[in-house]
Amino acid sequence: MKGNVWARWPSREALSREGLSRSRCLLAWTVRTLVLGLLLWGAFADSHAGGWAAAVGAAGVLLSALLTWAFFRTTLRHRLWASLASLALLQVIALAAQLSGFAVAALVMWCGCAVSALERLPPVAALSAAAVALGAYGFVNNDDVLTTVVTGIGIALAGYTLRLDAEARGSAQRLLAQERAARVAEAETAALAERARIAREIHDVLAHSLSAQLVHLEAARLLIERGGEREQIHERVVAAREMARGGLAETRQALSALRGDLTPLEDFLNELVGRAGGAEITVTGERRALSTEASQAVRRAAQEALTNVRKHAPGAKVRLRLDYRPHEVTLDVRDSGGSPGELTGTGAGYGLLGMRERAELLGGSLEAGPGEKGFVVTLKVPV
Repeated sequence: MKGNVWARWPSREALSREGLSRSRCLLAWTVRTLVLGLLLWGAFADSHAGGWAAAVGAAGVLLSALLTWAFFRTTLRHRLWASLASLALLQVIALAAQLSGFAVAALVMWCGCAVSALERLPPVAALSAAAVALGAYGFVNNDDVLTTVVTGIGIALAGYTLRLDAEARGSAQRLLAQERAARVAEAETAALAERARIAREIHDVLAHSLSAQLVHLEAARLLIERGGEREQIHERVVAAREMARGGLAETRQALSALRGDLTPLEDFLNELVGRAGGAEITVTGERRALSTEASQAVRRAAQEALTNVRKHAPGAKVRLRLDYRPHEVTLDVRDSGGSPGELTGTGAGYGLLGMRERAELLGGSLEAGPGEKGFVVTLKVPV
């Protein structure tokens, strides 16, 4: 793993211009313009450079600019050999410029090659290329040894500093991209969760309402087949109609719940018990407001339990107990038991399973099973 560090490229985010501020872009173009100006000045300012020599120098400057552009493009794509070839050609042009008498242009090009190599190449290649460029610079420079060494060290430090700065900018760009991706994923997850919640609310309301209607309509069908009295059939049809109206009201209430506008839980349970008949409710503990999800779980569990009593033990007495505890709210529904109704076999049996899944999503639990006399459903939801 440590050996790979020396052959590791700077990240593409570090090598690209993405994330550069306008001021930094302006500074970068200013430096490039100054370097190009120095090269042109080196091509034309020397007294002996005139005529064809000046034209060849200008052509060399243009070729150097093209090779520099190629070097930046190939390093951005992490193409090592193409990058080294561009850098080598630039140093050859610098050597040709030195031999042709364009000393200033040659020194500028060697310094630029060293800085660019340290900034954009893998460490092994960067050190080798920079050593060649700085060695050539030191060999042809007319300053004393100490000045040349200090200048070379400064150039190397400048290239390394630019590399660190680019890597820091690249890391910031990657973190920003990851943060954006995380926000998008979070938004998508929230949207999916909200869709699932809406689907669960609509499903629970319709399942409860339609199941209750089915109870009465199936009873009416059986009465018709057995020649039951007209009043009994009428009662069942009227009850189914009332359940349809109740289902519509519950659907509206579910939509209100999705908007965060719920009636108090105790009022809802009292109304539910009043419609059921033969049921009573007791509320204990310190009453307090519950979250929308917890309140809906209690409401749906109570509805499902009462529907099951009508289906499986018609006429049984039902006792509901809502207990507010310090860290949870508990709903206990018990019926007195009775003979199985004629509609015991109707329905798919998914009601309690759906209630259990809803409770578990909230970190609670739902238990259902035979009690001392009838059937017991106990819901626990943390608050």
